[in-house]
Amino acid sequence: MAYATTNPPQVAVPSVGGQGPTIWTYTSADARATVNGADYFSNGDDLGMKVGDLVVVYDTGTPLTSLHFVAAVTAGGAADVNDIPLV
Repeated sequence: MAYATTNPPQVAVPSVGGQGPTIWTYTSADARATVNGADYFSNGDDLGMKVGDLVVVYDTGTPLTSLHFVAAVTAGGAADVNDIPLV
């Protein structure tokens, strides 16, 4: 599947005073590997996503919850995330 701007990630815990990461939640039927795809969150900059933010992703198709971090944000564009292996 593909990301739809009509179903954006939501801020769960905002950064306090601009210090530290914002924590986002995102729910869709997309698998963890799909969410890790380049430029997945096509409007990440518009949403306010920043490098280092955390994203809790819930895949309704599996179901599976995974933790990701924002690795890159293009000015005026997309955010890339990478999953964090939990061992």
